[in-house]
Amino acid sequence: MITTDKSKDLLGTEPIGKLLFKLAVPTVIAQLINMLYNIVDRIYIGHMPGDGPLALTGVGVCLPVIMIVSAFAALVSSGGAPRASIFMGRGDMDAAHRTLGGCFTLQLIASAVLTAALLLWGRDLLLVFGASGNTIGYAAGYLQVYAMGTLFVQLTLGMNAFITAQGSTRTAMVTVLIGAVCNILLDPLFIFVFRMGVQGAALATILSQGVSCVWCVAFLCGKKAVLRLRRQDLSLDPSVVLPCVALGFAAFVMQSSESIIFVCFNSSLLKYGGDVAVGAMTICTSITQFAMMPMQGISQGAQPISSYNYGAGNVSRVKKTFRLLLTCCLSFSTALWLALMLFPRAFAAIFTSDRALIDFAATAIRIYCGGTFLFGIQTSCQMTFVSLGNAPCSVLVAVVRKFVLLLPFIYLMPHLAADPTLGVYMAEPVADVIAVSFTSILFSFQFRKAMKKLAAEHPHA
Repeated sequence: MITTDKSKDLLGTEPIGKLLFKLAVPTVIAQLINMLYNIVDRIYIGHMPGDGPLALTGVGVCLPVIMIVSAFAALVSSGGAPRASIFMGRGDMDAAHRTLGGCFTLQLIASAVLTAALLLWGRDLLLVFGASGNTIGYAAGYLQVYAMGTLFVQLTLGMNAFITAQGSTRTAMVTVLIGAVCNILLDPLFIFVFRMGVQGAALATILSQGVSCVWCVAFLCGKKAVLRLRRQDLSLDPSVVLPCVALGFAAFVMQSSESIIFVCFNSSLLKYGGDVAVGAMTICTSITQFAMMPMQGISQGAQPISSYNYGAGNVSRVKKTFRLLLTCCLSFSTALWLALMLFPRAFAAIFTSDRALIDFAATAIRIYCGGTFLFGIQTSCQMTFVSLGNAPCSVLVAVVRKFVLLLPFIYLMPHLAADPTLGVYMAEPVADVIAVSFTSILFSFQFRKAMKKLAAEHPHA
């Protein structure tokens, strides 16, 4: 763990490459492990004997709801953690502590509201989100149990960002590792041994998140943390939490819009291709999460460096951090894209043993993931906007990609393609190409402008 003085040495003076490696590697590992939370259930469920394909499709319909829960955690933490890092860079530890405390209280409130909403209206949401008569039983069974662990999900995702923000990425990695190991061990026990099926998978997930939550909160209350949860900082001060929510709104839009988009995909695919097409979308979405999480890990490792040095007025280190972040993210997304194009059946077979679903999903993967190599540009620009506190641009690029481009293409492409079902999948790569072009142009202009302003304000930094 680092003290405040060592934090300045670490974030403000250590070589960028070495520093990013030190911070990003544990965070990438944590993101990969965190991916297991979302995917291991689907792997086990998809291989259930007999009704595995339908159960996989049913759990896939739950994904938009789960994304909404995660989006509310991001609404608070994705704005609060960078602001806490910026305050640390300015030497204002009191403001950093108040930011952490206010965000913690806000997440408690959000958890209570979300739990009530899911228990009351969860089944109705699932029917709207694309569940059919064949899959609603599996979807509702999973969500009913998952809703009871909303508090654990919110606090684990939200508070772990503040552990990363203070440079303790190894501790943040352990937070995720503990829960993921528990989930991997409990899933087969509840699903196959106790024969609880999809409800067993959901129970394994929330129990695992509960263990992670206890670890995470205990660390933030302990003496090893630079940023600590203190009783005097838990008040819900609008001047503290509203700027965090404003900055985190971009991440909220990104994740909640994923939910809306997924609903649109499911409804269109159910119309043109039935349950098999919806099941294939579950597989495609799982692979996309795999694509995003390592890049998010690299970006989260870069975030404290960018935010701290931006707060300290160190222009050259902010620029170097972005260039290295872009190189790493783009290299990963390109490598993954090549693997998906060459071995789509191998990726599909991870989630199901049903031959017909594998055959269909292999074709869908090649189409849906056709623009995956561009994710590196989108992710690095998006995170750098957030790291520099540029909330309007963060929101703008999120809205343009999802609502201005992808949403209309979901309904337009089936009419332009020879196969309407495959046309739905084509919406994703077409929107990605246009969105990344827009983001690149906007970022180039805004980043130069921000660096010029920072250089003028800190001429001797």
